[in-house]
Amino acid sequence: MSSRTSPTSQPITIRRAVARDAKRLTRLVRGSSAYEGKYAAAVAGYRVGPDYIEAHRTFVAVDADEHGGRVLGFYSLVLAPPELDLLFVADEVQGRGIGRRLVAHMQSEARAAGIDRLKVVSHLPAEDFYHRVGAVRTGTAFANPPAVPWDRPEFEFRIPPG
Repeated sequence: MSSRTSPTSQPITIRRAVARDAKRLTRLVRGSSAYEGKYAAAVAGYRVGPDYIEAHRTFVAVDADEHGGRVLGFYSLVLAPPELDLLFVADEVQGRGIGRRLVAHMQSEARAAGIDRLKVVSHLPAEDFYHRVGAVRTGTAFANPPAVPWDRPEFEFRIPPG
């Protein structure tokens, strides 16, 4: 059994992000292997700051280690207009269901906020993931050079009532 598909050995908790998580979230974004090569410029100067965490519903998945929990992934839900702004899972734990758990948590948060659908502009390497977790392709977000010099798939999550 490969380490990419085996279950995590520690229990996972999803909790609201706090200001002191900002540096770890920024490192996770900048260190993502999904943003290597031609995609590297998109996250080179990216920062998830305490102000961002305070302004949006940002949640982190952490394991329960003796050091207060290692960040395994996170997402950010923007309420107006409804959008999944960020979703990242640490490279070393991808394939273990953490992204799927973060999406389920996001859907629960969206439902609680009265949202019945929300948009996601996907990074190209994440397109298959969004299909697998139930997002529906709705269009294309066109390139916006120099920040994003490539077209990206646009998806929608439809949030069923609880």
